[in-house]
Amino acid sequence: MRSAKQLVSSVVLKEGLKYIEKEPLKNTSKILDWADKLVTKEDHKRGVKKIRKICKNPDNNWNKLIQRYFNELDPKVSKKFITNFFINSAIMGIPMKEKLQKKHNCNIPWAILMDPTTACNLNCKGCWAAEYDKTNSLTFKTMDRIIKEGKELGTYMYIFSGGEPLVRKDDLIRLAKKHEDCMFLAFTNATLVDKEFAKELSKAGNFTLAISVEGFENETDMRRGKGTYKKVLKAMDILKKEGVIFGFSTCYHKYNTDNVGSDEYIDFLIEKGCMFGWYFTYIPIGKDANLDLLASPKQRKYMYKRVREIRDEKPIFVLDFWNDGEYVDGCIAGGKNYFHINANGDVEPCAFIHYSNVNINHTSVLDALKSPIFKEYKKEQPFNNNLLRPCPLLDNPEKLKKMVENSKAHSTQPIDKESVKNLTDKCQDISKKWAETAASLWNE
Repeated sequence: MRSAKQLVSSVVLKEGLKYIEKEPLKNTSKILDWADKLVTKEDHKRGVKKIRKICKNPDNNWNKLIQRYFNELDPKVSKKFITNFFINSAIMGIPMKEKLQKKHNCNIPWAILMDPTTACNLNCKGCWAAEYDKTNSLTFKTMDRIIKEGKELGTYMYIFSGGEPLVRKDDLIRLAKKHEDCMFLAFTNATLVDKEFAKELSKAGNFTLAISVEGFENETDMRRGKGTYKKVLKAMDILKKEGVIFGFSTCYHKYNTDNVGSDEYIDFLIEKGCMFGWYFTYIPIGKDANLDLLASPKQRKYMYKRVREIRDEKPIFVLDFWNDGEYVDGCIAGGKNYFHINANGDVEPCAFIHYSNVNINHTSVLDALKSPIFKEYKKEQPFNNNLLRPCPLLDNPEKLKKMVENSKAHSTQPIDKESVKNLTDKCQDISKKWAETAASLWNE
């Protein structure tokens, strides 16, 4: 339950949104005045101060992003994003989850990632979901229950992966409309986006897409199949026309790093309408994983530098799932900031860590967060004092082996069960090489 102060804060901030709707670029300072008085966390107060400074400088790239946000998005979409992402999920949700973490002595996440289905219309090389059974799916009733239970814990951000989540796009829109106080995001190949679906996204206002793209046409089609890139660009055009928030999701590896970190790539995606971007590095999951795709330490260092340059220069918000550990105190998995529920219902600490003790079909969200492997994560995080080595698999493989063995978690890959020893052995060499580079970066 929200406190009386939180409810009052929510009402006052929502009143401020009326000014944003009328003349958003002129009235941004008004809602910042309210936010300054109502936020309680020190990092939120610092955030308000930074945004105020940004708004005073029209040449700042973040100011230009704010202008894009109000000029390119449908007004309902921009209002919902402010209400659900900033107010409900951050200002209201984070203090609530932190209070409950102490009460229950377990991690409680800011976001829950779930797979509506393992079905997919593509067969991408190196996909982390490739080792799941392709016939599994979470029922609408189960996903609805997960969201209800999550909200009771202060979690208002829900993310979908797969498989291809838009195979279930009708159910996902139903969830977004039913839980209109939450924010939803789907990682998608975008090939199933059409005008009708884009209009539904705009009507809901609280559903955004992270579109998978691996570079330009050659790089994208190399991993995702011939013709995929053109379908992605068409989907972006449709979404931009409807004023929907969307961004990109890019996996960088040995053969595309220079391209996906380039100004040309980022500028093109901004022009197409992307408001944000997620970078991931290739992870060798599965017995037959292609180790040749692993990015070298030199390439990972390049992306570390480039992501920070992009954030300093471009009107788009980009994040790096591995290289931004210094901002979030290392690994965010294990329920610390998020966890993963696969389409079979197995509750995993991370989308890339396919081990579990419990299934959501037989337990609650809270009890799942108290399961043995999640307790191991809570006990061990952060996994390294060098926060540029956040991951217990890619950067500290001995830590993952220890946690899985201590928790007696089982593999959730029915097709290609992989022992934790085999999985972590594959990462030993790249982990040692990155440790040297990360030490140099950390000491700069």
